[in-house]
Amino acid sequence: MISGLSNPASSYLRPSSTSNSNPTSGVLSEAPAETDAATSAPGIDVSQLKPLQGAKPISVADNPVLRDLMATNWLMTHGASATQPAVSDDAPENTYAQVKVDGKVVATLYNGGSSTMTNAAAAKIGKLEDPPGLSGPDLAQWRADNYAKLLGGSVEKASTAITQSQWTPRQSNSAIYSRDQLDAAFQAMLAEGQKASAQLQSFYLASRAQPGASADYSA
Repeated sequence: MISGLSNPASSYLRPSSTSNSNPTSGVLSEAPAETDAATSAPGIDVSQLKPLQGAKPISVADNPVLRDLMATNWLMTHGASATQPAVSDDAPENTYAQVKVDGKVVATLYNGGSSTMTNAAAAKIGKLEDPPGLSGPDLAQWRADNYAKLLGGSVEKASTAITQSQWTPRQSNSAIYSRDQLDAAFQAMLAEGQKASAQLQSFYLASRAQPGASADYSA
């Protein structure tokens, strides 16, 4: 953020193209008139254009990935409930283990490999670098062992801990929709598009029917 822009009255950003480097110059130079060559340059001859050979239009319906992406966005925009809501990495049901010192929990590890800890524990652990290539429960186990070693505590594995083979990386989508939901959403999108097109055409025909009336479709 540029702090100087917070007060428009005291700061003004002027593009370099608008600055006048010669304060003594009070006369603006007259722009040269357009030449005949520039104004009379020929455009593209339509007769020379040739259609693409073998080109076929591609429908969104024929692209499953794009279709599902658009349907997912439509569902999220309309606030549809997902069949499988996302669960946070640090949710209690994702707990892998806890590190305890003198019977007190100082750090919690989760199945995805993430961890939370007290400020005091974080200060003692410092910048502990994870080994490359570790993720999920394997990373959680490595962190738990090293936290316990550095803090002088012990590791207590949770009943919700899973193995590496049971772990599935977190999906980027915030929600998962069923096949039926995605298909229904795509059809709803098509229906909305057709309705909007029909309304626009009806408005256009109505405006043409009125004598002397004109419509602006640039918006």
